Amino acid sequence: MLVARIIWLVVFLVFGGEMGQLAHAQPAAAPFVFRNPKRHEVKVPIQVQRNLLVVSCQLNGLGPFNFLLDTGVATTIITAPQVADSLGLKHGERYRVVGAGGSDIGLMAYQTSDVRVTLGGVEAPCLAPLVLESDVLNLSGYVGTPIHGILGSELFRSFVVALHTEELNMVLSDPATYQAPKGRRWSSLPLQLEKGKAYFTAPVQLNDSLTMDLKLVLDTGASHALSLETDSDPRLRGPARRLPAELGQGLGGVVRGYLGRVPSLQLGRHQLRSVLTSFPDEADVHRRVDVPRNGNVGYELLKRFSLVIDYPHQRLLLRPNVRLNEPFEHDMCGLDLLATGPDYRRFVVLRVEPNSPAYVAGIEPTEELLSINFLPAEGFSLTQLSRMLRSEDGRSLFMVLRRQNGDLHTVSLRLKRQI
Repeated sequence: MLVARIIWLVVFLVFGGEMGQLAHAQPAAAPFVFRNPKRHEVKVPIQVQRNLLVVSCQLNGLGPFNFLLDTGVATTIITAPQVADSLGLKHGERYRVVGAGGSDIGLMAYQTSDVRVTLGGVEAPCLAPLVLESDVLNLSGYVGTPIHGILGSELFRSFVVALHTEELNMVLSDPATYQAPKGRRWSSLPLQLEKGKAYFTAPVQLNDSLTMDLKLVLDTGASHALSLETDSDPRLRGPARRLPAELGQGLGGVVRGYLGRVPSLQLGRHQLRSVLTSFPDEADVHRRVDVPRNGNVGYELLKRFSLVIDYPHQRLLLRPNVRLNEPFEHDMCGLDLLATGPDYRRFVVLRVEPNSPAYVAGIEPTEELLSINFLPAEGFSLTQLSRMLRSEDGRSLFMVLRRQNGDLHTVSLRLKRQI
């Protein structure tokens, strides 16, 4: 459940009124260049944490700092204001950040300038990111590793980006010399670039009698598989079988809705079946977006392919990998964990899903998870715990937790597929 929460932290940051308009004003020229002008290609290490891509970079020669790699944002954002303060970045014009429905949530951001961002063998000599004045997102706690910001479309506009997540690297290529991979297993989808983000159209089967061509955001910063906005088209209705859920935490508060499954989604010649899909409530979705769309596709779906994200040539190249036929699964425990402590290896229960195995077992918010299956929790990363909690229907788990008053208690539960 926590993995889905991150998607909304990012989505609402992007579509936050004034901040979104500011992002659209960025110059069209490619901001990143090769540090060695003779190079036409570089390989950059990446991490995959909580179904999100993380890259390490330097700002003005200092760091390293961890940034989420996100095609769903139009401009780079520094979410940890202490980083900007430590670098002495300029405080430019301030902007009010608005929440869902245009509500004033009391959060301000400012634009800075002249930030040199270095990423392996490439750099942006003069980037102008936005800086949140308060780290309300706490991405580090949700991801389980230090996160200082979100790297947006500036990188994708500059290069052809090939993601090799199984090898934990990406290859950045000069668009002028790039040669697309060949082979029958590769498919090409046209991308439509609007306001700094990439969109594509894909056939989505909604029920036995209705398949629609839906306009979807390509969103590597979304940890879910698919999200559909039912108010974007009167024909777009969710499935009868659904699981009410808190889908995430936006800047304006909790995003509610439900989870369901669509029978299939077609990407090129590849069909994915029984795709787990988020359906946010209309009242909790910020509809003040200036590019009409039906939803977005996130990394839970994209990770099933080798990807070449090619903004310069406006295409997405994809080839299925060994994960193509893996089932789409939701959390089977009902625990929403937050990583804390200096090394993010302490795990506090943020929320318990009603009627879930964790709820039935008596686990309550604010408790700290000390061990799982007789192994200390601190020996796991948040990514590993998340995988365990969605690993297998019927799997037994034995946990030791500590309440706020110091009392220890043990629970035994069995994972249950709820949707």
